[in-house]
Amino acid sequence: MATRNNRTGTAVRPPQDPAGPIAPPPDRTRPEATPRARTRTRQPRLWTWLLLPGTLWMTGFLVVSLLLVATLALGTTDPLGNPRFGLNFANLTALADPAYRTVLLRSLGYALITCLISLAVAYPVAYAIALRGGRFKNLLIAAIVVPFFANYLVRMYGWSVVLSDDGPLLKALRAIGLADEGTKILQTGVGVIAGLVYGFVVFMIIPLYAAMERMDTSLIEAGRDLYGGPLRTFLFVTVPATRQGAAAGCVLVFLPAMGDFVSAQLMGGPDQIMIGNLIQDKFFQGQNWPLGSALTMLLMAVLFLGMLGYLRRTRKDEAEAAR
Repeated sequence: MATRNNRTGTAVRPPQDPAGPIAPPPDRTRPEATPRARTRTRQPRLWTWLLLPGTLWMTGFLVVSLLLVATLALGTTDPLGNPRFGLNFANLTALADPAYRTVLLRSLGYALITCLISLAVAYPVAYAIALRGGRFKNLLIAAIVVPFFANYLVRMYGWSVVLSDDGPLLKALRAIGLADEGTKILQTGVGVIAGLVYGFVVFMIIPLYAAMERMDTSLIEAGRDLYGGPLRTFLFVTVPATRQGAAAGCVLVFLPAMGDFVSAQLMGGPDQIMIGNLIQDKFFQGQNWPLGSALTMLLMAVLFLGMLGYLRRTRKDEAEAAR
């Protein structure tokens, strides 16, 4: 603001700052984002856009396929065997047939036994690789995983040769007196379970190996310091510490084993068929797609219950770990 000179009576303006008006101080409450922070902010958006096409593709085709199967389960067939959509509950009521119930229970039993045997096989393998493998860990894991990428049918055909009446396994058992000439593995339930274990045991080994890799090995040493023997330490220290890996492996083995039909077809007899064989027959031989869809929905319901139990158990374990 201008002031007046007392002697001359003229107005005098205040001296101006040569640097110009003073700028207001910067707002320090919100620091400017650094380039690294901006990059971190953009990364979630980038991953969202990259995952969007695959997610839409999988979700769309999965939802559409499930809706078609669920709708067709209420349909009928014309005299030529072509499926027709409708509202017919005969396919669902047919599931109460004792023959289907027997096949479903057999499939459930085979899948559970496969899980237990796979656990018994996978625990020592994963333990040896994770805790005793040393610098050969990756090589040993590759030796287990790489054969898995071979075609499933080829592996099952090879395994059926091993288990055949004149195969090397029965010859060895006969040589040491554990089997006689009438002993058979193929065309029996043992052969079906052996095929399922052979086909899916790798799904049990990998989660257990990952769990043992993350396990604090000092717990094992503490167990030994408390005079726990190897078996006692394994049961009360190693198994509880790796139970999440075991649960994940059981789910990964149970789900495909429940719906498998190749092992029952190649290594089981007519009395050893599983629900996967029934579904295959209804779709490709019996031309009864509605009943095959109803059986598929029944299988999916059983698998959904198993998956739901696993998720609830996992959530409970995470809640206990967070306390």
